[in-house]
Order: sequence, then C-alpha cells, then structure tokens
Amino acid sequence: MLFQRWYFKHIIWTFVLLVVVTSVLAYYNWMVGLLAFAGIAALAVASLAAEHKFRQETELYLTTLGLRVKRAGESAIVDLPYGILLYSENRVIEWHNAYVAQLVEQDGLIGQELGEVFPQLQAGKDSEHAQELFIGGRIVHADIVPGERVVYFTDITEIWTIRKRYEEERIAVGTVIMDNLEESTQGMEDQQRTGLIARVAGQITEWAAENGILIRRLSSERYFLVMDVQTLKALEQTRFAILDEVREVLFGNKLPVTLSMGIAAGADSIAELGRMAQSSLDIALGRGGDQVAVRMGQRLSFYGGKSNAVEKRTRVRARVIAHALRDFIQQSDAVFIMGHKVPDTDAIGSAIGVLHACRMLDVEAYIVLEDSNPSIDRMVDHLRRDEILWSRFITRGEAVEMITEASLVVVVDTHKASLVEEPKLLRSERIVVIDHHRRGEEFINDAVLVYLEPYASSTAELVTELLQYIQNRINLSMLEATALLAGITVDTKHFTLRTGSRTFDAASFLRRQGADPLLVQRVLKQDLEEYIEKAEIIRRAEMLYGHIAVAVTEPGRKYSQLLIAQVADTLLNMTDVLASFVISERPDGLIGISARSLGQMNVQVVMERLGGGGHLTNAAVQLACPLEEAEAKLRRVLEEIDAEEGLFE
Repeated sequence: MLFQRWYFKHIIWTFVLLVVVTSVLAYYNWMVGLLAFAGIAALAVASLAAEHKFRQETELYLTTLGLRVKRAGESAIVDLPYGILLYSENRVIEWHNAYVAQLVEQDGLIGQELGEVFPQLQAGKDSEHAQELFIGGRIVHADIVPGERVVYFTDITEIWTIRKRYEEERIAVGTVIMDNLEESTQGMEDQQRTGLIARVAGQITEWAAENGILIRRLSSERYFLVMDVQTLKALEQTRFAILDEVREVLFGNKLPVTLSMGIAAGADSIAELGRMAQSSLDIALGRGGDQVAVRMGQRLSFYGGKSNAVEKRTRVRARVIAHALRDFIQQSDAVFIMGHKVPDTDAIGSAIGVLHACRMLDVEAYIVLEDSNPSIDRMVDHLRRDEILWSRFITRGEAVEMITEASLVVVVDTHKASLVEEPKLLRSERIVVIDHHRRGEEFINDAVLVYLEPYASSTAELVTELLQYIQNRINLSMLEATALLAGITVDTKHFTLRTGSRTFDAASFLRRQGADPLLVQRVLKQDLEEYIEKAEIIRRAEMLYGHIAVAVTEPGRKYSQLLIAQVADTLLNMTDVLASFVISERPDGLIGISARSLGQMNVQVVMERLGGGGHLTNAAVQLACPLEEAEAKLRRVLEEIDAEEGLFE
C-alpha cells in the first residue's frame, strides 16, 4: 500500500530522469558519468533503506494502535455506564457487561431466563422496542433490538425525576362559581343572604388553604384558583369533596347552595390555560352544575353532578334568547330545522314549534327528516294528513341542495355534531342550538346562539317558552300544539320525572292553544306484541348493589332502541329499584344500553365512561362489541364507581 502513495511515482520518475541525464553525461565524459552513476546508486540504496524503515515503523504503529483500540473497545463495552445484554432465541441470557450485573445487584446472570431477571421486560417480537423498567428504586430505559436479540439499558432516573417534577409543578388554573345562589337565596333577607355567602366563602377558603391553593375572590359568587398539577391530581383523588360539604350548608335556605368548577392544566400558554378553564366551567354549567370539569391536556374528566339542575325561576334568559332567535330568523333567506338521528317525539315537537315561529315571521322554513321510526310513526301519520305542515318536511339531500350562505340552521334536542340528522348542514356559518341535555365533551362550538338548559324537562318546553316571546300573538294549530305537548309528555314520563313549575306552565299554555291530550295518548299508545316483548326482557332482570336492576336480552334477539328505553323506564316502577340498565342487540348490529334512574344515581356518568352520555336520570350508549362483553363492561364501570365514590348519593 505504501508503494501506491501518490508521491512515490514522482520519486521513480525522478530517478529515471537522473539515469537518462547521467547516461548523456557519460557519453561525453565517462569519468564524470561513472561518478554520477555511483551517486545515483548510493541515493537509491539510502531511499530504499529509509522506505523500509518507514514501513516497519508504520506497521508497528498501526499494530500497536489496533491493539490499543481493541483493548479500549473491549474495556468500553465492559465498563461503559450503559448496559448491554445478549439473549438467545429461547430468552436465555448469553452475555452481558458489568453494568447489567451492577444494575440487578447480582452475578452469574449468564444462563438464566431473561424474564426471571427482568420480570417487567417484554422482549417478544410484538412487544415495544423501548420500555421503562423500575429496578432497585431506579428507572431504567430498555431499548430492545429483537432481530439481534440485544437489550441496551440506560439509567434515566435523574431525567425521569426532573420530567416528573416538571409535570407536577406545571400551573393549573380554575374558576369556582356558586351556580344557584340566586335560586337558593330567593326570599331571604339581606342579612341571611350575606351570612350564607360568608359561610360558603369560608368553607371554600378553608378548603383552598388546606390544599395549598391560591384563591382570589372575583365577586360574591365567583373565585379564581391557581395551583400546580400535583395538587390537582390530589384533588381528583378526593373527588372534590368540597362539593358535598358546601351542599350540606343550610342557612335558612330551602335549596342547598351548589358549586361548579372549571379547571384546566397542560396548555402551552397562560392565555390558552385561561380559555380552557372557562370552557371547562361552561361545560360544567351546561351539564347542570354542582360538578367539576377538569381538562388536563386532551383529557376531560367530571366529578360530582349528584343533584338535578335547579330550575330557573325567572324567564329573563328565555326572553333574551327569543329576541336573538327572532333577529337571526328575520335575517335569513330560509331556516333549516333538524333534530338528532332516529328522532323522538321531543325532537319532532320542538322542530314543529320552531317552524311555527318562522311562519309567524314570514320566513321560509323546513324540517329535515329522512325516515320515520317506531317512536314517531303515529305522529308522522297525523302530520301527513296536514298537507301544509307536511310540505315543510324535506329529506337530507333536499336540504343540502337548498341551503345557502344566508340560511339559518336550527338544531333541536341535541348539541353533538355527530348525532344531528344531517352533519353536512353544520357547515353553515349560522347555527342555533336549542337543547335540554347535559352538555358533553362534544359540542357544536361554532354556533352563533346556544340555548342549553339542563333543568328543562324537554326541548319542547324550551321552544314553547321561546314562542311566547318571539311574538305577542301566537296562534298554534291543534296539531302543532299537540306535537309540542307530546314531546313534553314523553320526556317527563307523563309528568312524573324532571318536572318543574315552568314545565306545567308550558303544558298549560299549549292546552290553551288547543293541544289535545287524548290525541297525545293515542300517539303514545303501544301494541300488545311490544308489551309482551317488554315483559320477557323484564323477566330476565337481576338486582345489583341492592337497588340497580340490570336486564340483558336473549342473545340473537334484536330490539329497537325505543323498546330498550321503555323497558328501562318500566323497571324504575319496581320496588327498591333506584336505577335500571337494559342491554340488548339492536337491528343495526350495535349493542344498545339504556340507563334510567330516579335521581339518587347519576347514570350519565356511567354511560359516559362507556362512551355515551345523557342526563343524570336518563342516558344511553351504543357499543360495537358482543352482548356478553357489553354486560361485562357495564358491571366493571359500576364496580369502579362504587369503589371510587359510591353509586348512590
């Protein structure tokens, strides 16, 4: 290789040139030429000797360097502050460096089974290549190369501790509000009201001091909180017991004071954190109050929610919403009204109410309805007989073709974009939401007007109140008034659940407008076959936790969601039953779970853990899994809630 150096060729050509020149010189003077040849020979010998010596020294240097590099490599692999382990195909340790022995504090690992030495390590083909192990009080990162059957170990205890401390010390902010102070202090004297507020404020301040929370009072009923994530997680472990403590405060008030909180953590900026906290509070209030909504990054959790939403005693908000809705309708070239998929009587009734408001304001309006279903078949039959009213019903495709940028979309009886009759209509920039369900994580956020009141018995009740403020003189037809009354009747289970004074006021108004209670009864009648099917499902019910009835239908038999819900309602009429769950296969192939309660148990929380939602007393979920698995999931969730905070209030 040395002879191939680039400068060695130049030396050869130099010697050739000297020989040629010397030959020419010897031709003219042989004595001088002879001396020149002798000099060239001596120079060639000296050059070869120097080259030979250089080659020996270089080879010796390279050999020594190679040995040093080899020894250094072996020493580095053995003494590196990183672990290296080789294992065989049958997961037996074949070799490891000294660091691995120090890591597990034992020698003689070669020949032992990998899983015995490292029980947490999963080194199969389908396992994750990067894992974190807890070994001897240290956190070790294991990087697995399955193809080479090598595991690299790195001690990341310090980094992990710093990362954990960083996560725990990140700021979390929140807002606390007494959500029903006005209703609780109704009729109180100023001195009593001040005493009640002071007592509740004292409890909140004491709770904040005990948990190391910075609290600042913004008004008589609103507080601002600052804490770290570690404190927030500790509060989540206590399930925010302050809610129960404040609810027990009675100071001459008939209704207990309840708190709502919105707390946020995990945002990249303080401004974003504040927006998330306010959004969480809005969700907590939208779900009826008396609960905490915690948003930590993408996770949204709810705590509390054990009491029903308090009915608003004044109609100021209804009047304001009615005037705003009237303005939006008048500014539109057309209004498209839709409820949720597989609409019920409440969705149809409230849609007809909004349709009447548009007719009073001389604005074209349409109700989007693709297909009927067993729950509204009888109502639809009566609507078909009214040609003028039925002409306002259109299909999804017709609505998508007719809508323009100046059109208004009104969504009734749902606030979830995934549940509306035609999601394509939500592309409109002008959307109004009218609903009575407790607000869930999914929401139509870009709506220009939202009227969400969980205290209301039904959306039909809300629409009935709005109609009275949209225009002074209302002239509902008998069928329109009956449709609204039917919506209220169904959602209140014939005025037995979730009814307030405003519910009966709305029903009274509709009765004066000509609503026919007998027609409502005919619309809601059920046939004998359905009744027998319900009886067979009820026969399969069993009691859990003393007061929960769970009925699972026979495998292979499919029932409609309406019938499942009706069975759950019927089970509540049984002695000692405070909550009911009915699980059944549906015609669409999904598994439906319908949940009902009398108020002592929040079935909405149960259904949300399964991916559904609803009200405190009325909720449901649809699952894509076998019937037995759905039952197992429900039992597991009930067990978790019972262990965390108890199933009943």
